[in-house]
Amino acid sequence: MTRSVQALAYSRPSALASSQAGRLLGLETSGGLTPAGAEAHPRFFAGFLTSPQTAARGLLAVADVAAARYYQRLRPASLDPVVTGNGDRLRFESFSGCGGVYARLDVLSEGLDGAATGHGTTNVDVNDPLREALSRLTGDDPLHLRVGPEEMTVTTLGGAVVEKKVPLPDRWLRGFAEAQVACAGFDLRAELSAAEAVRFLRALPRTPGATARGPLWVAPAGKTLRPTTRPVPGAVCLPGPERLAALQRVLRHATALRVYGPVPDGAATASAWEVALPGMRLTLTLSPDASRGFSGEGGVLEALATPEAAEDAELVSVLLAWEPRIDLADLATQAGLSVERVRAALVRLGTAGRVGYDVAEAAYFHRELPYDADRAERHNPRLVAARELVASGAVQLLPDGEPALVTSGERRYQVRWSEGRVLGCTCRWWADYRGRRGPCKHALAVRMARRGAGEPVHGRGTDSVAAVAGGAR
Repeated sequence: MTRSVQALAYSRPSALASSQAGRLLGLETSGGLTPAGAEAHPRFFAGFLTSPQTAARGLLAVADVAAARYYQRLRPASLDPVVTGNGDRLRFESFSGCGGVYARLDVLSEGLDGAATGHGTTNVDVNDPLREALSRLTGDDPLHLRVGPEEMTVTTLGGAVVEKKVPLPDRWLRGFAEAQVACAGFDLRAELSAAEAVRFLRALPRTPGATARGPLWVAPAGKTLRPTTRPVPGAVCLPGPERLAALQRVLRHATALRVYGPVPDGAATASAWEVALPGMRLTLTLSPDASRGFSGEGGVLEALATPEAAEDAELVSVLLAWEPRIDLADLATQAGLSVERVRAALVRLGTAGRVGYDVAEAAYFHRELPYDADRAERHNPRLVAARELVASGAVQLLPDGEPALVTSGERRYQVRWSEGRVLGCTCRWWADYRGRRGPCKHALAVRMARRGAGEPVHGRGTDSVAAVAGGAR
């Protein structure tokens, strides 16, 4: 697993000092991007949280996911949360070690007190000492939180714990991008009151493999959700219900549970589970199966394979301004592009960690992770294989709507094509997934070859960026 390493340069060491306001921890920063441009020592939050115990438990839930593996549990997990300041809120994000669960705690403006929230992104190490400090916090303990672009600290009147950041794995970055694409196709499917949410979540099986005979589905039934083994109308897939265990941390503070997912088509799908809290939201997004990490879902492949999207992404990136909610129509007007092309550009920017997606607000948001889209391309096997097929002349385009032929190894595959849409391929990948995990390498190669030959390739097919990233919204 490849990791990036960033060099840090501080003007002076961080220090813990006492004042009339209590014990304060000053953290020095090293480099970061703000709306004003690059700054050597930016700071984007220093203040109090209005619901200290709730926030502490929410942070612990995000840390629980970062430290967990819900598949192949014998292998250790060693990932660390990411925190972003968006001007009016703080977002804490993490992925499980297996890459199949994405967690995010949004601390909204009403959850913050005593300071303006700036802008920046960093990943942080939440180890045992910090977890112990958070778990000891009671409802009356003041919680002073200061976030810089390179580290996070939590301080209480009983002491302080400072944690340094660690490198971020490539697979984790790809998971951020794929989870964003999946969530953009979700709609709100159910909402439960606090009492019903507690009853429903506590009744779920917590043993791995408890629903091994197939994916579990839940459907609205009065004021609650009813488990079912079939994707009935209105149902939401709950693949691996034990993967929602981190929500138990905040149930006593919950005000509602909201469930998001796509329109069911019979196959297992990803879904998002949001617990509303005073001044904040905790959301877990589950991959379609506990054995499938988000990084291999293939939802970003079309955007990565499109030179037009690359050019559009470069233009759109200049217009991003750390917005907590990106308005697609407004961004399209500023860029002089269609909304569909802006959406494709945002998908591509997601592969560089520069945007995420908030299902609660049905909107993209701006963040900055230390990666670029070229790095994501180099570590995407299907995209690399498709480029190699085109470069080696393995793609044969035929006239009059006949299937394109792709020679791969000792086999030749047919890719059916119509009006910019890939209708199918004769390979095993297509037979297994029917486009649900993105296009196969042969379909990608055909799309690249047609574009290189000057043929039209735009459309709203099952593998198009518009269909994958736009959803039903």
